[in-house]
Amino acid sequence: MHVLQPKHEKLTGEEVEKLLKKFNINSMQLPKISKKDPALSEDCDTGDIVKISRADEEYFRVVI
Repeated sequence: MHVLQPKHEKLTGEEVEKLLKKFNINSMQLPKISKKDPALSEDCDTGDIVKISRADEEYFRVVI
């Protein structure tokens, strides 16, 4: 990981449920990120949701 690269972490099933319920959406309504993105860890599969932590904000992406 590069120093300037934000932290990417895969959410657990429980965290995914809470996130989707909080925003009243389904996972396909989230922005997408490619499975081939070098920032993602090797264990990310299609359909997983990733949290990207930047300075004071968090972003969520679904892996395609």
